[in-house]
Amino acid sequence: MIANEDEAREYCRTLCDAAAMERFDRFIPMLLDESARQNLISAASLDSVWQRHIADSVQLLAHVPHETSLWLDLGTGAGFPGLVIALARPEMAIRLVESRKKRITWLESVRDHFDLSQCEVFGSRLEHVESFPAGVISGRAFAPLDRLVALSARFSTPDTHWLLPKGRSAAQELAMQPANVQRMFHVERSATDPEAGILIGRGQLQGKA
Repeated sequence: MIANEDEAREYCRTLCDAAAMERFDRFIPMLLDESARQNLISAASLDSVWQRHIADSVQLLAHVPHETSLWLDLGTGAGFPGLVIALARPEMAIRLVESRKKRITWLESVRDHFDLSQCEVFGSRLEHVESFPAGVISGRAFAPLDRLVALSARFSTPDTHWLLPKGRSAAQELAMQPANVQRMFHVERSATDPEAGILIGRGQLQGKA
């Protein structure tokens, strides 16, 4: 279990190359600077960005193949986990969905600064994004699980990997779902918080928004 900033940084080294680590070192001051203007991250996490945001996002890479195809991140917000994944794996096709104007501008500015040509920002509500097959679907604090499935199932295929950080509510949310959803997912403990869980699954779901 990651307990501090040094451990979080070392953990990221196990999943990211030196170029990615250099990008993170440049990204964090940008994040802190912008947070003073639009409250991207909570004040409580300003001194633990590596643990609370970078490693918390990077850990998802441990649950998908390295050659994963298109990654869809729901409600990316300040960039977690989707923008961090793009910084870690710039060769990967990643689509970030975010509807808040200031957050959209922030995501686009970081993408352009680091020349993340495979990262596309969808400045829209997910309901208005045209369907496409996603190799990975992720979402941190995007919506309750039933709502998330209803909105995003149309992007899933039999090979889609679902990576849904759910904090302390992971097991409870899963237990409230239909049997087919419960069978497809399991709860993995977060590497950055002993009380937080990640819902991990693989397959195609049906849902109606």
